[in-house]
Amino acid sequence: MNSRLINWFKFSSPASFYPLAGKMVPVFTLIAVMLIGVGLYMSFFVAPTDYKQGEGYRIIFVHVPAAWLSMFIYLVMAFWAALGLVFNTRLSGMMASSLAPTGAMFTFIALWTGAFWGKPMWGTWWVWDARLTSELILLFLYLGFIALQGAIDDSRRSDRAGALLILVGVVNIPIIHYSVKWWNTLHQGASVSVTQGSSMSSIMLWTMLIMALGFWAYAIAVALSRVRSIILERERDTTWVSELAEVRR
Repeated sequence: MNSRLINWFKFSSPASFYPLAGKMVPVFTLIAVMLIGVGLYMSFFVAPTDYKQGEGYRIIFVHVPAAWLSMFIYLVMAFWAALGLVFNTRLSGMMASSLAPTGAMFTFIALWTGAFWGKPMWGTWWVWDARLTSELILLFLYLGFIALQGAIDDSRRSDRAGALLILVGVVNIPIIHYSVKWWNTLHQGASVSVTQGSSMSSIMLWTMLIMALGFWAYAIAVALSRVRSIILERERDTTWVSELAEVRR
Protein backbone atom coordinates (compact mmCIF):
# COMPACT_ATOMS: atom_id res chain seq x y z
CA MET A 1 0.00 0.00 0.00
CA ASN A 2 2.77 2.44 0.95
CA SER A 3 4.71 1.69 -2.23
CA ARG A 4 1.62 2.49 -4.32
CA LEU A 5 1.20 5.82 -2.54
CA ILE A 6 4.85 6.62 -3.18
CA ASN A 7 4.44 5.76 -6.87
CA TRP A 8 1.44 8.07 -7.20
CA PHE A 9 3.12 10.80 -5.13
CA LYS A 10 5.95 11.06 -7.62
CA PHE A 11 3.50 12.49 -10.17
CA SER A 12 3.09 15.58 -7.99
CA SER A 13 6.39 16.67 -9.50
CA PRO A 14 5.94 18.69 -12.73
CA ALA A 15 8.83 16.76 -14.31
CA SER A 16 7.04 13.45 -13.72
CA PHE A 17 3.55 14.70 -14.49
CA TYR A 18 4.50 16.30 -17.82
CA PRO A 19 5.05 13.04 -19.78
CA LEU A 20 2.05 11.39 -18.07
CA ALA A 21 -0.19 14.26 -19.17
CA GLY A 22 1.18 13.95 -22.69
CA LYS A 23 0.06 10.32 -22.84
CA MET A 24 -3.40 11.10 -21.46
CA VAL A 25 -4.25 14.02 -23.76
CA PRO A 26 -4.87 11.98 -26.96
CA VAL A 27 -6.85 9.36 -25.03
CA PHE A 28 -9.28 11.87 -23.53
CA THR A 29 -9.43 13.80 -26.80
CA LEU A 30 -10.60 10.67 -28.60
CA ILE A 31 -13.12 9.92 -25.85
CA ALA A 32 -14.45 13.49 -26.02
CA VAL A 33 -14.84 13.44 -29.82
CA MET A 34 -16.66 10.11 -29.76
CA LEU A 35 -19.00 10.92 -26.87
CA ILE A 36 -19.86 14.43 -28.03
CA GLY A 37 -20.44 13.14 -31.57
CA VAL A 38 -22.78 10.43 -30.29
CA GLY A 39 -24.46 12.87 -27.90
CA LEU A 40 -25.14 15.45 -30.60
CA TYR A 41 -26.56 12.78 -32.94
CA MET A 42 -28.87 11.56 -30.19
CA SER A 43 -29.82 15.15 -29.31
CA PHE A 44 -31.01 15.94 -32.83
CA PHE A 45 -32.19 12.62 -34.25
CA VAL A 46 -32.94 10.15 -31.43
CA ALA A 47 -34.36 12.09 -28.48
CA PRO A 48 -38.12 12.62 -28.86
CA THR A 49 -39.78 16.01 -29.16
CA ASP A 50 -40.87 17.42 -25.82
CA TYR A 51 -44.66 17.64 -25.63
CA LYS A 52 -44.57 21.01 -23.80
CA GLN A 53 -41.55 22.85 -25.23
CA GLY A 54 -41.42 21.34 -28.71
CA GLU A 55 -38.09 21.16 -30.57
CA GLY A 56 -36.63 24.14 -28.71
CA TYR A 57 -36.01 22.06 -25.62
CA ARG A 58 -33.09 20.27 -27.36
CA ILE A 59 -30.76 23.02 -26.21
CA ILE A 60 -30.98 21.32 -22.81
CA PHE A 61 -28.49 18.71 -24.01
CA VAL A 62 -25.81 21.40 -24.20
CA HIS A 63 -27.07 23.77 -21.52
CA VAL A 64 -27.37 21.33 -18.61
CA PRO A 65 -24.05 19.47 -19.13
CA ALA A 66 -22.28 22.83 -19.52
CA ALA A 67 -23.84 24.04 -16.27
CA TRP A 68 -22.79 20.83 -14.51
CA LEU A 69 -19.22 21.20 -15.77
CA SER A 70 -19.07 24.87 -14.80
CA MET A 71 -19.65 23.91 -11.16
CA PHE A 72 -17.70 20.66 -11.18
CA ILE A 73 -14.55 22.27 -12.63
CA TYR A 74 -14.67 24.96 -9.96
CA LEU A 75 -14.84 22.28 -7.27
CA VAL A 76 -11.85 20.52 -8.83
CA MET A 77 -9.99 23.84 -8.86
CA ALA A 78 -10.86 24.26 -5.17
CA PHE A 79 -9.43 20.78 -4.50
CA TRP A 80 -6.14 21.70 -6.21
CA ALA A 81 -6.09 25.07 -4.45
CA ALA A 82 -6.50 23.47 -1.02
CA LEU A 83 -3.86 20.88 -1.87
CA GLY A 84 -1.45 23.60 -2.90
CA LEU A 85 -1.99 25.62 0.26
CA VAL A 86 -1.60 22.61 2.56
CA PHE A 87 1.31 20.81 0.88
CA ASN A 88 2.84 23.74 -1.05
CA THR A 89 3.06 21.69 -4.25
CA ARG A 90 3.92 23.56 -7.46
CA LEU A 91 1.74 21.34 -9.65
CA SER A 92 -1.42 22.22 -7.70
CA GLY A 93 -1.33 25.87 -8.73
CA MET A 94 -0.56 24.90 -12.31
CA MET A 95 -3.55 22.56 -12.45
CA ALA A 96 -5.88 25.21 -11.04
CA SER A 97 -4.60 27.69 -13.63
CA SER A 98 -5.07 25.20 -16.46
CA LEU A 99 -8.67 24.46 -15.49
CA ALA A 100 -9.88 28.06 -15.11
CA PRO A 101 -10.29 29.00 -18.82
CA THR A 102 -12.24 25.82 -19.54
CA GLY A 103 -14.45 26.39 -16.50
CA ALA A 104 -15.10 29.96 -17.62
CA MET A 105 -15.96 28.72 -21.11
CA PHE A 106 -18.52 26.21 -19.84
CA THR A 107 -20.02 28.85 -17.52
CA PHE A 108 -20.40 31.23 -20.46
CA ILE A 109 -21.95 28.46 -22.59
CA ALA A 110 -24.41 27.67 -19.77
CA LEU A 111 -25.43 31.34 -19.52
CA TRP A 112 -25.57 31.82 -23.30
CA THR A 113 -27.62 28.69 -24.03
CA GLY A 114 -29.80 29.47 -21.03
CA ALA A 115 -30.63 32.85 -22.57
CA PHE A 116 -31.60 31.22 -25.86
CA TRP A 117 -33.70 28.69 -24.02
CA GLY A 118 -35.26 31.30 -21.75
CA LYS A 119 -36.40 33.64 -24.54
CA PRO A 120 -39.18 31.37 -25.91
CA MET A 121 -39.96 29.89 -22.48
CA TRP A 122 -39.99 33.07 -20.36
CA GLY A 123 -40.36 35.73 -23.05
CA THR A 124 -37.06 37.41 -22.14
CA TRP A 125 -33.35 36.80 -22.64
CA TRP A 126 -32.37 37.51 -19.03
CA VAL A 127 -33.91 37.95 -15.60
CA TRP A 128 -32.13 38.54 -12.32
CA ASP A 129 -33.17 35.10 -11.22
CA ALA A 130 -31.32 33.50 -8.28
CA ARG A 131 -29.96 30.64 -10.41
CA LEU A 132 -28.90 32.89 -13.30
CA THR A 133 -27.37 35.52 -11.04
CA SER A 134 -25.33 33.02 -9.02
CA GLU A 135 -24.14 31.39 -12.26
CA LEU A 136 -23.09 34.83 -13.51
CA ILE A 137 -21.16 35.35 -10.26
CA LEU A 138 -19.41 32.04 -10.99
CA LEU A 139 -18.27 33.43 -14.35
CA PHE A 140 -16.92 36.51 -12.57
CA LEU A 141 -15.05 34.25 -10.13
CA TYR A 142 -13.39 32.41 -13.00
CA LEU A 143 -12.48 35.65 -14.76
CA GLY A 144 -11.30 37.20 -11.50
CA PHE A 145 -9.01 34.24 -10.86
CA ILE A 146 -7.56 34.45 -14.37
CA ALA A 147 -7.04 38.21 -14.02
CA LEU A 148 -5.43 37.81 -10.59
CA GLN A 149 -3.04 35.19 -11.93
CA GLY A 150 -2.04 37.50 -14.75
CA ALA A 151 -1.58 40.52 -12.47
CA ILE A 152 1.03 38.91 -10.18
CA ASP A 153 4.38 38.13 -11.76
CA ASP A 154 5.65 35.75 -9.08
CA SER A 155 4.01 32.38 -9.75
CA ARG A 156 4.13 31.24 -6.11
CA ARG A 157 2.41 34.41 -4.88
CA SER A 158 -0.16 34.29 -7.69
CA ASP A 159 -0.94 30.65 -6.90
CA ARG A 160 -1.51 31.43 -3.22
CA ALA A 161 -3.65 34.49 -3.96
CA GLY A 162 -5.63 32.57 -6.57
CA ALA A 163 -6.13 29.64 -4.20
CA LEU A 164 -7.61 31.92 -1.53
CA LEU A 165 -9.98 33.46 -4.07
CA ILE A 166 -11.10 30.02 -5.26
CA LEU A 167 -11.72 28.74 -1.73
CA VAL A 168 -13.69 31.84 -0.75
CA GLY A 169 -15.76 31.61 -3.93
CA VAL A 170 -16.60 27.93 -3.46
CA VAL A 171 -19.51 28.99 -1.22
CA ASN A 172 -21.27 30.04 -4.44
CA ILE A 173 -21.52 26.45 -5.71
CA PRO A 174 -24.19 25.26 -3.23
CA ILE A 175 -26.01 28.56 -3.78
CA ILE A 176 -26.23 27.78 -7.51
CA HIS A 177 -27.33 24.22 -6.86
CA TYR A 178 -29.98 24.94 -4.22
CA SER A 179 -31.15 28.35 -5.48
CA VAL A 180 -34.31 26.93 -7.06
CA LYS A 181 -35.23 25.39 -3.69
CA TRP A 182 -34.29 28.30 -1.45
CA TRP A 183 -36.00 31.05 -3.47
CA ASN A 184 -38.97 31.46 -5.80
CA THR A 185 -37.36 31.53 -9.23
CA LEU A 186 -38.37 31.30 -12.87
CA HIS A 187 -35.74 28.65 -13.43
CA GLN A 188 -37.14 25.15 -13.38
CA GLY A 189 -36.05 22.63 -10.77
CA ALA A 190 -33.54 19.86 -11.36
CA SER A 191 -34.57 17.33 -14.00
CA VAL A 192 -32.04 14.82 -12.64
CA SER A 193 -31.62 14.11 -8.93
CA VAL A 194 -29.49 11.55 -7.11
CA THR A 195 -32.17 11.01 -4.46
CA GLN A 196 -35.35 11.45 -6.53
CA GLY A 197 -34.24 10.04 -9.88
CA SER A 198 -35.08 11.66 -13.21
CA SER A 199 -38.27 13.36 -14.39
CA MET A 200 -37.36 12.93 -18.08
CA SER A 201 -37.52 9.92 -20.36
CA SER A 202 -34.65 7.43 -20.30
CA ILE A 203 -33.45 8.33 -23.82
CA MET A 204 -33.32 12.02 -22.89
CA LEU A 205 -31.43 11.18 -19.72
CA TRP A 206 -28.90 9.00 -21.53
CA THR A 207 -28.37 11.70 -24.16
CA MET A 208 -27.70 14.28 -21.47
CA LEU A 209 -25.32 11.98 -19.57
CA ILE A 210 -23.38 11.12 -22.74
CA MET A 211 -22.97 14.82 -23.52
CA ALA A 212 -21.88 15.50 -19.95
CA LEU A 213 -19.25 12.73 -20.11
CA GLY A 214 -18.08 14.09 -23.47
CA PHE A 215 -17.70 17.59 -22.00
CA TRP A 216 -15.90 16.09 -19.01
CA ALA A 217 -13.43 14.25 -21.26
CA TYR A 218 -12.91 17.44 -23.28
CA ALA A 219 -12.21 19.43 -20.11
CA ILE A 220 -9.59 16.88 -19.01
CA ALA A 221 -7.90 16.83 -22.42
CA VAL A 222 -7.73 20.61 -22.68
CA ALA A 223 -6.61 21.09 -19.06
CA LEU A 224 -3.83 18.50 -19.42
CA SER A 225 -2.67 20.07 -22.67
CA ARG A 226 -2.71 23.53 -21.10
CA VAL A 227 -0.90 22.43 -17.94
CA ARG A 228 1.91 21.01 -20.06
CA SER A 229 2.43 24.49 -21.53
CA ILE A 230 2.32 26.04 -18.05
CA ILE A 231 4.86 23.52 -16.78
CA LEU A 232 7.28 24.31 -19.60
CA GLU A 233 6.87 28.04 -19.00
CA ARG A 234 7.39 27.91 -15.24
CA GLU A 235 10.09 25.24 -15.28
CA ARG A 236 12.03 26.65 -18.24
CA ASP A 237 15.14 27.26 -16.13
CA THR A 238 15.30 23.69 -14.81
CA THR A 239 17.66 21.02 -16.09
CA TRP A 240 14.97 18.62 -17.26
CA VAL A 241 13.26 21.24 -19.45
CA SER A 242 16.62 22.17 -20.98
CA GLU A 243 17.30 18.50 -21.72
CA LEU A 244 13.80 18.13 -23.22
CA ALA A 245 14.43 21.11 -25.47
CA GLU A 246 17.70 19.58 -26.63
CA VAL A 247 16.01 16.29 -27.46
CA ARG A 248 13.33 18.07 -29.54
CA ARG A 249 16.00 19.84 -31.56
